[in-house]
Amino acid sequence: MASADLRRELNCSICMDIYTDPVTLRCGHNFCRVCIDGLPDTEGGYGEYFCPECRTTFQRWPPLQKNITLCNVVEKVQSTQPYQEEITGICCTYCVDSPVPAVRSCLHCEASLCDNHLRVHSKGPEHVLTDPSISLETRKCSVHKELLKYYCTEDAACICVSCSLAGEHRGHRVEMLEEASEKKKEKLRNVLQKLIRKRKKTTERLQNQEEHKRKAKEKAAGEAKRITALFIDIRRRVDDLEKRVLSDISRREEDMSLSLSDVICQLEIKKDELSRKMRPIEELCNMTDPLTVLQEPDIGALCDSEGEGGDEDTGGHDGGDEDTGGHDGDDWGAELISHISHTLSAMIRDINVTFHVEGPADILLDVNTAANNLLISDDLKTATCTWNIQNRPETAERFQYIQVMSGRRFTSGRHYWDVEISGSVWWSVGMCYPSIDRRGDQSPIGNNNKSWGLYRGRVLNLCSVKHDNNEIPLPHQISSDRVRICLDYEAGQLSFYELCDPIRHLHTFTAAFSEPLHAVLCVYRGSIMILGSSYEE
Repeated sequence: MASADLRRELNCSICMDIYTDPVTLRCGHNFCRVCIDGLPDTEGGYGEYFCPECRTTFQRWPPLQKNITLCNVVEKVQSTQPYQEEITGICCTYCVDSPVPAVRSCLHCEASLCDNHLRVHSKGPEHVLTDPSISLETRKCSVHKELLKYYCTEDAACICVSCSLAGEHRGHRVEMLEEASEKKKEKLRNVLQKLIRKRKKTTERLQNQEEHKRKAKEKAAGEAKRITALFIDIRRRVDDLEKRVLSDISRREEDMSLSLSDVICQLEIKKDELSRKMRPIEELCNMTDPLTVLQEPDIGALCDSEGEGGDEDTGGHDGGDEDTGGHDGDDWGAELISHISHTLSAMIRDINVTFHVEGPADILLDVNTAANNLLISDDLKTATCTWNIQNRPETAERFQYIQVMSGRRFTSGRHYWDVEISGSVWWSVGMCYPSIDRRGDQSPIGNNNKSWGLYRGRVLNLCSVKHDNNEIPLPHQISSDRVRICLDYEAGQLSFYELCDPIRHLHTFTAAFSEPLHAVLCVYRGSIMILGSSYEE
C-alpha cells in the first residue's frame, strides 16, 4: 500500500504518469518538462500564465528549474519497483496471490468474485449477486444485519424484512426496492425532460441574442462606414468651398489693385504738375527786391484760381474713388459672408437629412382612400393613373380626385420617405390631415389648410409648393424624378428635397400640427412609387 501511495505521489498532474525529467515552477509544483513546455502555447499568448496545479498566475512565463532531488527519487523507484499496470477496479476477495478484477459481488457473503470463483459460488436464493461494490455493508440493515429489500414511502428509507414486520416501520406503506426505484426514476425523468426543454429554450434565446449581437455589430459597422463617408464628403465640400472663396478673394483683390493703381498714377501726375507750378512762386517769394516782385505777372492769383477748380474736381473725383472703393469693399465682404453662410446652411440641411436615422417602418398606400382612376400595386407602394375605372365602392373616405393616402399616420418624431415618379410631368406629393375633404375643389393637395404639397405642373416642368391654396413658385426646375419628404412633427416642420447630386433643399413649411399626418400622392398620366421605407430618428 505504501508503495502504491508513493507511486501516486510521483505522478505528473498533467499526463497522470510518472515524472519524466521533472521541473519546478516558482510556486513549488512539479511537472514533466515535456508537459509544462507546451502549456504557454495552449493559453493563447495573452500575457498571463498560470500553474495548472494551484492556478498561481505569472505575467511572464517563468524559467523552468530541473528538480534534481525528485529526478533521483523517480529513478530509484523505477529501478527498484518495475512499473506494473495497476488494477483500478474492484478485485476479487478470494484471489490473494495477485489482484484479479471482480465481476460480481455477493451481498450475503459480503465478498467480490472473479469469473473463476463466481462459477463455484453458491446458487442459493439468499446469495444475492450485484455489480461489483466495495461498500457491501451499506446494502444491509444496520439494526438487523439483513439485506435491504424494501422501501418505506412514509419515512423515505430503505429497510429490511424485520424492519417492516416488527421494527419501527411496522404498519407503514412499503414497496419493493425495484418498484420504488422505478418510480423515483420516472420522477427524475420528468424533471430531466423539463430541464431539457428549459435548456433548449435557453439555448435558442442564447442563439437569438448572439444573432442580435452579430446584427447590431454589423449595423454599427455599416453606420460607422456611412458616417465616415459622410464626413469625408463634408470635408471635401468644405475644402472646395475654401478654395472657391480664396480664389474669389484673390480675383477681387487683383481687380481692386488694378483700379487703385490707376488712381495712384493719376495722383502722381497731379503731384508733379503742382510741383511745377510751385517753383516760380517759390522764386518770387524768395526775392528781396520788391520792385522785381511787383513787376512780375500775378502768377499766384492765376495758379490759385486754377488750383481751386482743379482741386475741387480732382478732390471730388478722388473722394468719389475712396467712397466707391470703401463701398465696394463692404459689399464684397457681405457678399462673401452671405455666400459662405448659404453654402454651409445647404450642407447642414443635407446632413440633417441623412444623419442619425434608425429602424425602418414601411409606408403602405391605403386602397380604401384611392380614387377609382388610380391603380394600386399589390405591394401597396405604387399608384398608377389609369383610364380603366376601378370598381371600388364609393365611400366617405375615398378621394374623387386622383389621390391616395398612406395607411400609416405620424403623430410624433422625425421621419422621412422618398418617392419616384415615372412617365408623368404633372404630379404632387406631400402630407395631409385625415380630416381633409375627399371631394370637390378643396380636396387636391395644397388647395386647403389641411394639406401641404410639392407640385410640378404640366408646362415647362415648373414647380411650386402649396398650402391653404397659397402657391409659392420655386426658382428652378426639378430635373430629378426622385423627391424626399422630411417631417419633424414636434418642431412643426415639413421639408422637401430633390434627390440629385448633391441633394438640394426645395422648401420647408412651418406649422403647429394639430392632427395626425398621412403621406398623400397625386399623379396624372404616369405612376408614382414610394421608395423603400420611412425612417424614424
